[in-house]
Amino acid sequence: MVTINGEAQAKDGTMLLDFLKEAGYDSRAIAVEYNGAILAKDAYETTEFRAGDIVEIVCFMGGGA
Repeated sequence: MVTINGEAQAKDGTMLLDFLKEAGYDSRAIAVEYNGAILAKDAYETTEFRAGDIVEIVCFMGGGA
C-alpha cells in the first residue's frame, strides 16, 4: 500500500507519472513530495511507488483579488 494525500491506495509498482495522468493531474501545475522530499519534475517518469511510500501532491491555483 502507498499513502497518497493521506489515503492508502494499492498502487505498489505504479510509476508516478502514470498515476498522475490516470488521476487527471496536470504535471505542470503540481508539486510532489515523495517520502518527505520534493521531487524534481524530471523524476516523475522514473519514480515507481513501493509499499510504504508516502506521497503528497499539491496543486497550484491561480487567482487573486
